[in-house]
Order: sequence, then structure tokens, then C-alpha cells
Amino acid sequence: MNKGELIDQIALKASVTKKQADAVLTAAIETIIEAVSEGDKVTLVGFGSFEARERQAREGRNPKTGDKMEIPATRVPAFSAGKLFKDRVAPDKE
Repeated sequence: MNKGELIDQIALKASVTKKQADAVLTAAIETIIEAVSEGDKVTLVGFGSFEARERQAREGRNPKTGDKMEIPATRVPAFSAGKLFKDRVAPDKE
């Protein structure tokens, strides 16, 4: 599902226009990006959490030459799915 298809579904489920759904989705995405960029954690109960995580420096290889190289430490965006989300994707088998 791409962004356009997601907007169609949001508009249908929320009984709003596609333009309104697009505006709300775009604002939500921008707000999450801004918050995580500033070091905040964004938690949507039942859905999951967005945060920035530190990735340690490590040794890697240049794929072109095969030479060893140092990959520097960096911050990366991360998402952790919430319990409700996980349960819907992979329900417990009894």
C-alpha cells in the first residue's frame, strides 16, 4: 500500500474527503519526523513507538573493493511495533 492508497482508506474509514485525509496524514508524518529529529520519542498506544537510536561505529567492507573500512557512529530512526499491532500481524496460535 502506498501513500495514495492509505489516504483513500483513511478518507473512507473517517468519512472525510481525500484532501482532508491527505492533510492530516501529511501533518502527522511531519510532526513525528520533527519530534524524533529533536530526540523525542513518539508513542501511539497500541500501534508503536518512533524514536532515534544510536548506532555504534563498526568495521565494514567497501562493497566495490572489498577493503576494510570504519563505519562511523550515527543516529538512525527506529520503529517498535506495539502489542496490538504485533498481535494483529501474528496472532497467538493456541
